Amino acid sequence: MLDSVREIETPEGISLRLRAAGPLPRAQAWMVDTVVRLVLLMLAMIPLSLFGTGGLGLAMLAMFALLWAYWVACELWLDGQSLGKRALGLRVVNLDGTPVTWLPSVTRNLLRVVDALPGVYGVGLASTLVDPCARRLGDIVAGTMVVHTKETATGHQVPPAPALPLPLPLSPEEQAALVDFAERAGQLTVQRQEELANLLEPLTGCRDTAGVARLLGYANGLLGRP
Repeated sequence: MLDSVREIETPEGISLRLRAAGPLPRAQAWMVDTVVRLVLLMLAMIPLSLFGTGGLGLAMLAMFALLWAYWVACELWLDGQSLGKRALGLRVVNLDGTPVTWLPSVTRNLLRVVDALPGVYGVGLASTLVDPCARRLGDIVAGTMVVHTKETATGHQVPPAPALPLPLPLSPEEQAALVDFAERAGQLTVQRQEELANLLEPLTGCRDTAGVARLLGYANGLLGRP
């Protein structure tokens, strides 16, 4: 029943942490979406009921759209979020962290009929309890997962280190790039940090871990830290 974390390393060497949503927040989001769809259906049926048989046919189409098209439309147009997921701070993404596209979205939502068996999402609940990323069957087949949109910030602040003066003058753009590296250091793998630091060996005079430490010191110095 607990949320789990999936770590993904991008080709640029940035480490992404996607916190998979467990069954409880997903169930809460589904309940919100159910209420929203019922309200929309009732609002649509009131005027359509005035048009007799034709209105009844349109009401059935509206019901079908709210039952099936609602999920896909929201995920494609609202950045992977239905109204319920947005209220709970959840989002559907691909396993590599990229935004969900139409084919995975259609696949995962068509398989809701299987996940709902034998009732009250029994298959889906069992799947989320077994899968490491808390995915229901539709997500497993579609290659998607539901994640929390708000993550603990990592790498967005310069790690504390003894401030060092720059050995030579740098332009404002170069200084900004140096601080940006320090801010993102926590998002990079150690190997990627050292690779970038080695490119600046003429500035630091050292390589690998020592070079990274020297760059962090320069960044702290530029920020006016002691």
